[in-house]
Amino acid sequence: MEALSRAITAPKLPLHERTSNGSYFRLARRSLRPSSRRIAETGRVFACQGQNPAIEFSDPDWKSKFRKDFERRFNIPHITDIFDDAEPIPSTFSLKMRTPVSEVYAGGYPSDEEWHGYINNNDRVLLKVINYSSPTSAGAECIDPNCTWVEQWVHRAGPREKIYFKPEAVKAAIVTCGGLCPGLNDVIRHIVITLENYGVRKIVGIPFGYRGFSEKSLTEMQLSRKVVQNIHLSGGSLLGVSRGGPEVSEIVDNMEERGINMLFVLGGNGTHAGANAIHNECRKRKLRVAVVGVPKTIDNDILLMDKTFGFDTAVEEAQRAINSAYIEAHSAYHGVGIVKLMGRDSGFIAMHAALASGQVDICLIPEVPFNLHGPHGVLMHLKYLIETKGSAVVCVAEGAGQSFLERTNAKDASGNNVLGDFGVHIQQETKKYFKEIGVPVDVKYIDPTYMIRAIRANASDGILCTVLGQNAVHGAFAGYSGITVGICNTHYVYFPIPEVISHPRAVDPNSRMWHRCLTSTGQPDFV
Repeated sequence: MEALSRAITAPKLPLHERTSNGSYFRLARRSLRPSSRRIAETGRVFACQGQNPAIEFSDPDWKSKFRKDFERRFNIPHITDIFDDAEPIPSTFSLKMRTPVSEVYAGGYPSDEEWHGYINNNDRVLLKVINYSSPTSAGAECIDPNCTWVEQWVHRAGPREKIYFKPEAVKAAIVTCGGLCPGLNDVIRHIVITLENYGVRKIVGIPFGYRGFSEKSLTEMQLSRKVVQNIHLSGGSLLGVSRGGPEVSEIVDNMEERGINMLFVLGGNGTHAGANAIHNECRKRKLRVAVVGVPKTIDNDILLMDKTFGFDTAVEEAQRAINSAYIEAHSAYHGVGIVKLMGRDSGFIAMHAALASGQVDICLIPEVPFNLHGPHGVLMHLKYLIETKGSAVVCVAEGAGQSFLERTNAKDASGNNVLGDFGVHIQQETKKYFKEIGVPVDVKYIDPTYMIRAIRANASDGILCTVLGQNAVHGAFAGYSGITVGICNTHYVYFPIPEVISHPRAVDPNSRMWHRCLTSTGQPDFV
């Protein structure tokens, strides 16, 4: 299992020149890192991932050079990159064809030239839609110090008129990795249904993540529309999940043995790193295989995308925990309710849940430093809330406050650092602080993490999962590999996997959304 973990947790690419949605330059008044200040002072940015020479803004042609570099990075790998002789065939997917595709293609593949439901390969979606006029604007993400507007286009997702796989020759496999997340079964369901619409009959599920490629006791699961018809009514994953996995070469060997030539991988940053390694190994061996990812992270920490599936459900379900904490705190004498929500590196769930509930007085996330003690600390503000309101509700992301805890070198099977439990820590510190100052408090602590992960997707996530699953299949049949599908500015797009996994997406402390959260909670800076 350690081998795949090494591929997944390979050294992070240098991204101090990149921002959370792929641009090169950021100016944020209170969140400038030293490297960002250096960029601002020198008026220089480096091309993505350190692969190209620096781009000098004094060069009158820098915009065209930037565009060319962007197009190079966001060009999505295609089967014709390796197989020059790959010939496309008319698509077997058409909504005018209401009956299942026949197994016998006597008259060639069914095609409907009159149906205008296909996506042109040259269709693009705008990555950024706000033209910031100043780097001091809230949440500004700029390419250069003058915030020059440069259009950045990415590939639109959807069915193509020509495909590069014959459905009867396809054996498709689906694997779910990492932890549980609302919506996994929804995505599995629609991958299977869409594959059958193309005419694929050999569809299997790999049990328990990448582990299912190596352990002989785990046999593949035969999938069909009949099998998956109602799985979206339950949480969890029909296929099971696990972290880590065998050597990448062992996975590809296993795929060759099974005859798998389409692989759909559902998982987060680490899982996608593994999928990209599998894609590269298949290319190295010149295998005609499509590897397509569907980003699964309840934390919403995948780069470039509006949101990932499971996030809306998590925010909605978190309201129950926050409301319970509020009732407990409000009903007690000097009550304090503390809720710990998911968010290892990113505080999106905590921020959105606090904003949605309207019951949170303090929201703590990994991206924003704070003090617990001292005149401007969290505990002093809790004292103020108890004196003025009589109660308080605190919402913390699991990755917040790690500097207050003893660090260990322990890692989980995916290679992630094992975090200390800040929720328990702030609960204990709150009790200790108020005991020392002689003020009685009644502290209630709620951790709904596993309750949230295990529930079924809500309506919003159900729709998102449906479209992601469908577009993953469309991308594979179109001949793309080493890609992931996501939603960008409300439109569905394909991204090359390396562009979305280089580092976790994080909350911008100078963003309007964080400012809205602070307005709602009324909390000070705690520094």
